[in-house]
Amino acid sequence: MDSNVDLADRFDISGPTHIMSRRSGVHHSSAMVIDWNNEEDRRCVAACVVNGIYILEKDRTMCRMQTAEALAPAWWESFHFRLMDVLTEESFRRKYDKLIFGAIYEHVPPAGGRRHPSAPQYIVAFRGTMLPHPKAIHDVVLDLQIIVNTLQYSKRSERAHKAVDQLLGTIDSSAVWLAGHSLGASLALEVGRTMMDEQGFNLSTFLFNPPHVSPAPAINKILPCEGLRKEIYAKSARVKARLGQFLSPHRERMEALFERLSPWAPNLYVHDRDVICQGFVDYFEQRQQLEEHCMSATTLSYRDMLFSALGKEKERPHLLPSATLWKNSSMDKHAHGIEKSLAAHELQQWWKPDGELRMIATRYSFA
Repeated sequence: MDSNVDLADRFDISGPTHIMSRRSGVHHSSAMVIDWNNEEDRRCVAACVVNGIYILEKDRTMCRMQTAEALAPAWWESFHFRLMDVLTEESFRRKYDKLIFGAIYEHVPPAGGRRHPSAPQYIVAFRGTMLPHPKAIHDVVLDLQIIVNTLQYSKRSERAHKAVDQLLGTIDSSAVWLAGHSLGASLALEVGRTMMDEQGFNLSTFLFNPPHVSPAPAINKILPCEGLRKEIYAKSARVKARLGQFLSPHRERMEALFERLSPWAPNLYVHDRDVICQGFVDYFEQRQQLEEHCMSATTLSYRDMLFSALGKEKERPHLLPSATLWKNSSMDKHAHGIEKSLAAHELQQWWKPDGELRMIATRYSFA
């Protein structure tokens, strides 16, 4: 193995050791035993196959994909998946240079075995931003599109939708998982939301550190007093509800959208120190404190209402009627300053066992 290889890319060193220790035989090569009914195992598998895409793109840029030096396959083959297809997009300058941003994995049970009813037949996964990448500008442009709510118009989003649509044209939607990290979580959220809204496909979805453009992190920093923050959020909800009365066509459209989306409850995995997804925490936690006559504010955003007043109907992707929010608060005691913010957004936290995470799960639904 190349001495320059990042050990974090090696599954045998950095993968979920608690699952690796569960093997069906005494040999190191024996198949790992996965409890598909266990939320911890499902989370770990989803996080690992997403990480496999990061490593796959690294393998590609380092010209080791078709060699024994390839590191990516272990991140999905260890869980009995095979790489069915890769999702790529063209480089801005060189069309023949295709960047890998996603993959479709097919579950292949060990010889003589059958797929567990709770196991996916396919996982469609998307990676996030790779800043050290020589062509990181492709990801950064999409990050900016998330901020201005135009990700759904990007070529990457179009490619992701097309791949999932084609897959669902041949199999039962209950056998498909969606998964993504950071930018990739935004893609998975967009795809899953569209599939539920337009076709009624309720896909199991795993969103790791999904970005949420919100003033919440700034407000939380400026106003450390929780009581004052709650008062501001409550007043904001009352203002939204009142504005919704004047923009009744938009409010009714959003309420109908929430009705269609309500059966879909994606899993959102966030860290309470991650400013990139802090908005999701506040969005859902504030819902528990809203007065009954302000519940319509849950479906509304100031930006969407402004566009509606200008004759353009849009909706923010973070507006979700249902979800399970998994909030982790564990942190390496040796991390300081910016290291804490970076660690809070890392994918690797999500394939750790529950015992190493201080995690709280809350299910939210719109009524």
